[in-house]
Amino acid sequence: KALLFLTIASVSAFAPTQMTMPAQSLRSNVTPLYAAVPESSKPEARSFLNKVVKSTLSLSLASTLLPTPSFAAAKAAAEPTLHLGQKIANKVSGATGFPDKIVLAIISALPIVELRGAIPVGLWMDIPLKTVFPISVLGNMLPIIPLMFLLKSEAVQKVFKPLLDRAESKAGSIINAPQDKQWAALAAFVGIPLPGTGAWTGALAAFILGMPLMSSLSAIFAGVLSAGAIMSALTLSGKKGGLAALAALVAYAATQIIGGGEKKQDFLEAKPYWDQSTVPVNTYKNKAPFTGKVVSTKRIVGPKATGETCHIIIDHQNKMPFWEGQSYGVIPPGENPKKPGKPNAVRLYSIASSRYGDDMTGNTASLCVRRATYWCPELKAEDPAKKGVCSNFLCDTTPGDEVAMTGPSGKVMLMPEENPKTDLIMVATGTGIAPYRGFIRRLFNEKTPAAEVYQGEAWLFLGVANSDALLYDDEWQEAIANPTPAGGKLRVDYALSREMENKKGGKMYIQDKVEEYADEVFNKLDSGAHIYFCGLKGMMPGIQDMLKEVCNSKGIDYDEWLDGLKKNKQWHVEVY
Repeated sequence: KALLFLTIASVSAFAPTQMTMPAQSLRSNVTPLYAAVPESSKPEARSFLNKVVKSTLSLSLASTLLPTPSFAAAKAAAEPTLHLGQKIANKVSGATGFPDKIVLAIISALPIVELRGAIPVGLWMDIPLKTVFPISVLGNMLPIIPLMFLLKSEAVQKVFKPLLDRAESKAGSIINAPQDKQWAALAAFVGIPLPGTGAWTGALAAFILGMPLMSSLSAIFAGVLSAGAIMSALTLSGKKGGLAALAALVAYAATQIIGGGEKKQDFLEAKPYWDQSTVPVNTYKNKAPFTGKVVSTKRIVGPKATGETCHIIIDHQNKMPFWEGQSYGVIPPGENPKKPGKPNAVRLYSIASSRYGDDMTGNTASLCVRRATYWCPELKAEDPAKKGVCSNFLCDTTPGDEVAMTGPSGKVMLMPEENPKTDLIMVATGTGIAPYRGFIRRLFNEKTPAAEVYQGEAWLFLGVANSDALLYDDEWQEAIANPTPAGGKLRVDYALSREMENKKGGKMYIQDKVEEYADEVFNKLDSGAHIYFCGLKGMMPGIQDMLKEVCNSKGIDYDEWLDGLKKNKQWHVEVY
């Protein structure tokens, strides 16, 4: 684009006044797209769209003022070595007898070919660029809109599964981008005409991420315009011009998407950061809840997991700030069956993100929810009348759905951050992992004041049924591989009850895994470590029985030992 702008600048003084009309028309078409962009992404979207508009107008001017090669002659000369788009164009034209412009629209709508293949074909057909460009853009976008709607159908998802898997592997730049950068990441992914990118793959990636429809379409449209600018530059300026344009866009995308992740997460901190006197509590209450909006809902367990667990991101607009270890209340829609005419009772869920949210903007929070179902032995099927009201509501949400929320609440599970050498022992079963994900992200994934100085060991024990039921394992592995700057590290041990055996030959439950390291755990607690328990309340009797046995073997009075931990605020329990 830089090369193109320099070229146009030299001739812009001679531009006819009629060229102002396309500018007004193009900007009027882009304005509604900008309105559909999420607020957090609008600064990047404004910059991206402005550059695309300038590029497109420059190309339009170039096609009017600059000499254009004789594509008709080139067509005849290159007939024996036609590329894929040209071969398809010939076949479509021969089979249908459609005019060249209709053929151009058809091939630009096809996956693989798309606009990037259609623009050279249109010029090869000797159609002027000012006609080729809009036809190719519209043709490329035409199938994307129905595709986005069709993907909501489970039957269509099954048919498209191989393509969805391929899109997930290809679109890592979008999937791994912070949430507030996803719009720009999607636009850049579609806008860089490389193998595996494009509008079709971008649409599939947007669906995988659960991006809102209008946000997805506006990003894809911006990317299609950008790809059109690059392909036009390739065709008009030859290889060098096209490569310069491509390099400029890649550099821009890198600074906007990758560079943005280098910002520190320090704008939601207390002063000093470890001071817990200002922890927010009960900002919103049951009678006047906050209405959050779902950003995405994603199943995060494998097919052999015992039940379905979902990761749900909710936009709270930074109006419900919280600290790691706190909970939100959710009021599911509908009447309370025990109190007709009254709303459903509030359900508490531990927050599964740091205070900065998964997008690191401070505008979102995440919940980790297992769908509660009841298997009826008489029906030999799940009884929908006895399913969990709130968990099913949350797991069934889609982007844009509203959620009535209360809180945040609780101070029991907060992290002690005043001494950066403090070890943390985190024991969880199932979705009890939620608060620890917030801890670990704060210490190992984000550039927080706590992460900069943490020198201790954060030790996670997680108990689930099998490997398919493991939660956030990829995040734990990343954190293990990236200690804090001061040397703090993460350690993880799993108890897989259906795949492992304890020392007695029975199933490996969470208390059995902790018992394997009893000496080390006790030594850490004696040295000031804090121990946390979160999950189903049924976990605690087994844990306490195990700890009592270990105390007896060491000649320690269990009750005195436990009272000492509670007095020193080293013992943290949140079960449900």
